[in-house]
Amino acid sequence: MLRWAVIFLIIALVAALFGFGGVAGVAVGIAKILFFVFIVLFIISLIAGGFAAKKVKDAVDDTLAK
Repeated sequence: MLRWAVIFLIIALVAALFGFGGVAGVAVGIAKILFFVFIVLFIISLIAGGFAAKKVKDAVDDTLAK
């Protein structure tokens, strides 16, 4: 998803360079939305990964304790 945000940012920069203000504005808006969605999903996956790692560690500790 970060890849799409970068692609739309490049489209916006090229459109702005050639003077297409409306297209550049739309592309920048899409790039911003995709970037923030990416950041939110990244934070959620970090939190979920932390919980999963704790569960795996606890399961390994229980198995080794037996």
